[in-house]
Amino acid sequence: MTLTGAIVLFAVFWFMGMLIALPLGLRTHGDMGTEDADTPASAPVNANVKRKMIWVTGISLALWVPVCLLIASGWVSVSDLDFWGRGGG
Repeated sequence: MTLTGAIVLFAVFWFMGMLIALPLGLRTHGDMGTEDADTPASAPVNANVKRKMIWVTGISLALWVPVCLLIASGWVSVSDLDFWGRGGG
């Protein structure tokens, strides 16, 4: 596995995790009943983005390290995942 491949794999884990984590526990102004003229009802009251980023980074690392080790060990290669016989290594 190349350095670029490892970085891309981590980015995939991280962004997928963020897309899953962002709506979790979200409270909107409509939910809280604190609507005013300047704020739409769907606007979040407190999205806790920093806390979610920290959690997602930790979970992504916990998933990424074993996957990188598995790929780097050679136990799994691209040819092992080629179910249709189209080449790739």
